[in-house]
Amino acid sequence: MHKIYTSINQIVGDVITVEAENIGNTELAEITTRRGTSLAQVIRLDGKKAFLQVFAGSRGISTGDRVRFLGHPMRIATGDMLLGRIFNGSGRPLDNGPDLSENLAEIGGPPVNPVKRIIPNKMIRTGIPMIDVFNSLVESQKLPIFSIAGEPYNELLARIGTQAEVDIIILGGMGLKYDDYLFFRDTLEEHGALSHSIIFMHTAADPVVECLLVPDMSLAVAENFALSGKRVLVLLTDMSNFCDALKEIAITMEQIPSNRGYPGDLYSLLASRYEKAVDFENAGSITILAVTTMPGDDVTHPIPDNTGYITEGQFYFKDGVIEPFGSLSRLKQLVNAKTRDDHRTIMDSMIQLFADYRETLEKQSMGFQMSAWDLKLLKYGKLFEEKMMSLKVNVPLERALDLGWEILHDCFLPEETGIKRSVIDQYWPKKHEN
Repeated sequence: MHKIYTSINQIVGDVITVEAENIGNTELAEITTRRGTSLAQVIRLDGKKAFLQVFAGSRGISTGDRVRFLGHPMRIATGDMLLGRIFNGSGRPLDNGPDLSENLAEIGGPPVNPVKRIIPNKMIRTGIPMIDVFNSLVESQKLPIFSIAGEPYNELLARIGTQAEVDIIILGGMGLKYDDYLFFRDTLEEHGALSHSIIFMHTAADPVVECLLVPDMSLAVAENFALSGKRVLVLLTDMSNFCDALKEIAITMEQIPSNRGYPGDLYSLLASRYEKAVDFENAGSITILAVTTMPGDDVTHPIPDNTGYITEGQFYFKDGVIEPFGSLSRLKQLVNAKTRDDHRTIMDSMIQLFADYRETLEKQSMGFQMSAWDLKLLKYGKLFEEKMMSLKVNVPLERALDLGWEILHDCFLPEETGIKRSVIDQYWPKKHEN
């Protein structure tokens, strides 16, 4: 029997309070008003008081309206019928397609038991040298893209979505501009990726409470596909908007604020989402890439600070490129040995020489005289930025490694690179040599 209550005690923002018994946390409810029905979800229980957030906002709801609890949490349809579809923050179609109500799965479930996970050992190729060569993305990894407002991080995310060698792309947008939504939709469609993609899109004009559902819906659908053997890449943007929505709800609930007003359990709320990344034994995998904009470019802000303790590294996206210093994929060593013998050598040698280039730039800016070695480093650094760091470069991993050797060959003598002679003999380009 569904429980029905005919009075609402309090309405604060988009949160209503009802006195009810035997109600579960995250349980779904239906509110009947003069205008129709609205869905709400239990977000807090305090004795007999149940606090519910209304998905479409509380406008039009009065204290005399009827609340009917449905006896189950929020559910989302799963399966191949979702492919190519676009939904809003409450799971309703945005693409004029039909509502889906088959193969429903509850959202917000617990992460997979670590005993059921296998050690990550497969690389996801993206065609971006700064990822594939220097910080390889590994299946079942969870990585944030740290950036600041105004950077083209959504363009980077869209490019990864169109080029990543996976079976299914699930994109979750939170608090985005409508133009961003159109950009993602059009880019995926233009590159032929929409047919194996699913989009959950919450824009800044939508009710803030729906922002909180996007990661859970995305990950619930991803888990269903992964269990059926699919390699799923979940792209989330922007997790800072998600955290701000948590903050707004916490303030409405009159919770005691923590650092900078965010909920005291911010770490747990983020970890419960990121920990959904998994590689199932004898099945598929879930990999998570999530944009996190840092207010004021401050990595000590509570959002990036908590995120860094959960994830397995990060990409720093600044001035339109992935920075080689600060970016880190902690699982890359699990796959680098399986790509090509010279992968680790190219990665280490080029980064070391690029660090020397950055030091030379500082010397040059301070007016120091440039030596012959400094001039070589300056030439090398420019080529590295142009042919490896630039996001215009779009090449397979093997071609990127060959490109690395060509850059070294054009700038240095073999003995100046610090690379072992046995590796030089095997991979050093032979062109233009006397």
